[in-house]
Order: sequence, then structure tokens, then C-alpha cells
Amino acid sequence: MDRCALDGFHEPRRSAVSESTNGGAPRLVVIGEIARPHGLRGELRVNPLTDHPERFGALEECVVWDRPRDERQVRRIRAARVHGTQVLVSLAGIDSIEAAQPLVGRLMAVPESEALPLAPGWFYPWQITGARVVTEDGREVGAVVRIDPSPGHDLWVVKDGAREHLIPAVPEIVVDVDIASGRVVIRPPDGLLDLAQ
Repeated sequence: MDRCALDGFHEPRRSAVSESTNGGAPRLVVIGEIARPHGLRGELRVNPLTDHPERFGALEECVVWDRPRDERQVRRIRAARVHGTQVLVSLAGIDSIEAAQPLVGRLMAVPESEALPLAPGWFYPWQITGARVVTEDGREVGAVVRIDPSPGHDLWVVKDGAREHLIPAVPEIVVDVDIASGRVVIRPPDGLLDLAQ
């Protein structure tokens, strides 16, 4: 879920931003998850969580992030190459299978400031999450709490107290997204907001 767009908000890859409690550390954008060691010299197989896996080869360093513990290690990337659906990454200081094994399951991330630029009309999920949702006539609907992918289009989960609305992220319903003000304007069809869970 690297990005989403107003032409369907399809998020083909998962992405995350840290809500770090780590002393004000920068927010992170996840670009991969370490799947397993590759070979005996510490190379890592990484499942890319970005639409641009080739970006690993252009990075000088990344953050290896143990998200549950919010432990971060900045690591220099010695080499990276796309290998099928994965990326093979060699990190400085990881020179054996024994050194690589504890990294399995950790995330590879970059600071939010290094997120790839997007075309107009495209947004990163964290730019939408937390946005205030209103109807065209100004009625408050709630705030986006998460984005759920679905086959046809994504669903924005909008919460207002105990009520939860599922808003299809399609241009016929989402008529304006103002990232700067954290505001989304929707044109819900009759009955959509009555389907709250």
C-alpha cells in the first residue's frame, strides 16, 4: 500500500508510518519486510512493500525497524537487486546467516521525508488517515481511522464515536481531498451513511 489515487484508490502494497514513542524519532515509511536470509553471507530476502522495488538499489541506508518494540537501527545498504518478486539486500555489518536470522520479520523503512513523490491526485494512506470527513452540505461524518483494501476499490473506515462508516474510495463519492487541511468531502449516495456499523 504504497499510495492511493482518486481513480480507485487502489493500494497494491502495504505501507506504514510510525507513530513513534521513541523520543520524537522521525516518522517512518515502510518499504519492505525482511522475509529470510539468502545464502550464507548475510544477504536478506525482502518482500517489497512499495510499488517501486528498484528504489532499494538507490538507497544508501535504511532503518531496520522492530515495530512492536519501536527499536530502530540505521543500516548502510551495501547492495540491493530485484530478484523475482523480492529484493535481495546486503546490509553493512550483516555478514553471516547467523547475523541475518534475527532480522527476519523486521521492517525496512525510510524517514517520511524520503517517501517517493506522487503524481497529482495520488496520496499516501497516512495522508488520508485522521482526515475529517464531511458531506458536501457540511454534515460531519467522522474521521478516517484506516483504509481497507478490497478487490474493486478501497474502503475508508470513518469513525464518529461508536459509529463506523465504510466509504468507498471512488471519485463519484469522494469529491475532494485536501491534505493540507486534513479534510475530505464526500457525496454519499442515499442510504450509505445509514449503513453504519
